[in-house]
Amino acid sequence: MDFLNTEFLGNSIRMWMIAGALLLAFIAVYGLVRRLAAGRIEKLSQRTETQLDDGLAAAVAATKPALLFFIAIYFVSQPLSLPESVGRWVGILATVAALMQIGFWTVGWLDVLLLSWKQKKLGDDPDASSTFRFVSYGINVLVWAVVLLVLLENLGVDISALVAGLGIGGIAVALALQNILGDLFASLTILIDKPFLIGDYLAVDDLSGTVETVGLNTTRLTSLTGEQLVFSNKDLLQSRIRNYGRMEERRVLFQIGVVYGTPPDVMEKIPGMLQAAIESHKLARFDRSHFKEFADSALIFETVFYMTVPDYSSYMDVQQFVNLELMRRFAIERIEFAYPTRHVYLESLGSKDPPAVRSSGQPVADSVDGPGGDK
Repeated sequence: MDFLNTEFLGNSIRMWMIAGALLLAFIAVYGLVRRLAAGRIEKLSQRTETQLDDGLAAAVAATKPALLFFIAIYFVSQPLSLPESVGRWVGILATVAALMQIGFWTVGWLDVLLLSWKQKKLGDDPDASSTFRFVSYGINVLVWAVVLLVLLENLGVDISALVAGLGIGGIAVALALQNILGDLFASLTILIDKPFLIGDYLAVDDLSGTVETVGLNTTRLTSLTGEQLVFSNKDLLQSRIRNYGRMEERRVLFQIGVVYGTPPDVMEKIPGMLQAAIESHKLARFDRSHFKEFADSALIFETVFYMTVPDYSSYMDVQQFVNLELMRRFAIERIEFAYPTRHVYLESLGSKDPPAVRSSGQPVADSVDGPGGDK
């Protein structure tokens, strides 16, 4: 028993043995808990939809045994009488290990939350995935920067000047990269708010095309004529965007004109004929048809109908069908479509014969009187 009381490096062999036993017990308990808890938490996280158990699973996976070992050494060394320099270094190593472990836990938990949010909001969009990775990287850098500052403060370093310098440097970097950062935040806005999606047809000012990709800095469209249109994300969000991809129905307004000689009772039939022609197609929904106005060379009817599908090709097919159906129905009723004509009246001076009439393909109701007209 005297051997246990023998001092070694300022502490009895008994105290060294107790400290060693505590350290081994900590290692054994950690290994057992990690093995049992990791499997159960992982299975629980797969069965539930909450992020709490997913965060616990990420924390277990992000736990570093080497860092916990240094923390354990600090606690088991407290009952020992160590030299001041050794005790200081043990405390420094434990502080570094604890802050680094907290950083790993924080990063792991945030990655789980971000991944869950991405799957719910962004799905499997490859462009969203690239932006998500960039955002995740930025968050990791921010977390480790905070860990570093806290570590330096715990080690006795005055970080006030460092923080001030970082603030000034950050402002300078932000000013230098303001265009890039503006496009990046615009990209995040597009991904989160989703004003348009891949495959939507957009009209931006006098340009239009189908969305091909949404990147960190630019959005790329393919126009109808085949060329690629590249827009800065920031400029794109500041523009007036017409998204035809979100259009559920297409409103169609068109006009036709009939000749002035059409009798009123026949005029009353024309709106019904227009309605029947539109309703005979399954993709068209009739809205209204009216005798609108007396134009220069025609009696104008205005008609509105809706396409139940939004694509342009279907609209053109239906418009062609309606036009041909109107031609058939008007031919049966002997209704003439108006076309621009001009009647020119010629009268010779001193002649008592009625003036000759000539027609030409010019606008109607444009009469020209020769010399010797009404006096």
